[in-house]
Amino acid sequence: MGIALGIDLGGTKIEVVALGDDGRELLRRRRPTPRADYDGTIEAIASLVGAAEAELGARGTVGVGHPGAVSPATGLIKNANSTWLNGRPFDRDLAARLDRPVAFANDANCLALSEATDGAGAGAETVFAVIIGTGTGGGVCVRGQVLAGANAIAGEWGHNPLPWAEPNERPGPLCYCGRHGCLETWLSGPGLAADHARAAGEPLEGTEIVARALNGDPAAEASLARYEGRLARGLAHVVNLLDPDVIVLGGGLSRIDRLYDRVPPLLERHAFSDRLRTRLLPPRHGDSSGVRGAAWLGRATG
Repeated sequence: MGIALGIDLGGTKIEVVALGDDGRELLRRRRPTPRADYDGTIEAIASLVGAAEAELGARGTVGVGHPGAVSPATGLIKNANSTWLNGRPFDRDLAARLDRPVAFANDANCLALSEATDGAGAGAETVFAVIIGTGTGGGVCVRGQVLAGANAIAGEWGHNPLPWAEPNERPGPLCYCGRHGCLETWLSGPGLAADHARAAGEPLEGTEIVARALNGDPAAEASLARYEGRLARGLAHVVNLLDPDVIVLGGGLSRIDRLYDRVPPLLERHAFSDRLRTRLLPPRHGDSSGVRGAAWLGRATG
């Protein structure tokens, strides 16, 4: 069948992967996302695709995982935290630029598909995939099929409010969507950094907060502990509603190893069940596993 190219369009980087017929990774490259530049974003993707095909000497199918969704009502992108995509015919413009059919799906749906196909959720009936990175997204895969929903928003837990909010968490930070207290404002990388800055009076990136917490810094440890409690509360709503077999974390913050030990007991306190059987797992294919799901999606479409 030839090569399958997957594109992961993130808020800070764009990544391409090429898979062979057997799922073997042939190539992986990335470059910074041209933020706030719609035309530049399309050209950056086209450049990655062209370079990958030139290096491999073959033309491939293409699938793209992107923030937000293509609105069934308008055919335009909606709900993307990469806000320069919103209101644009991104799927049509990119397909025209690449001169071929292109499959498009929400980036978290691509993560769910990747991990349900041959990753941490392989063999599970229901997989909920979380992206905790520049934004906070979610995707659902049931019996190996992505669940998109009537409004193309299935799994969008990041724009629900933080559950069981404490008095000092209300109304919560302002989200780009116009509401206060969305999970994304607490659980994204920028959300963790903002929470630490408010509490400790010190501006630090999420990676530095985690590193300091692991080295025993009390303020950083307190920020990471708050993060774990909020992640548990957010995921408890998912468990109560969807009851997935597996929850897979993706995105940059999924690399925090202690989340997989600390969060499940906290989650169990809030889940409406006598015992929690849902497994919280890291992605088998790494924090950018979603790019593999985009490649699978493109192959199925192409």
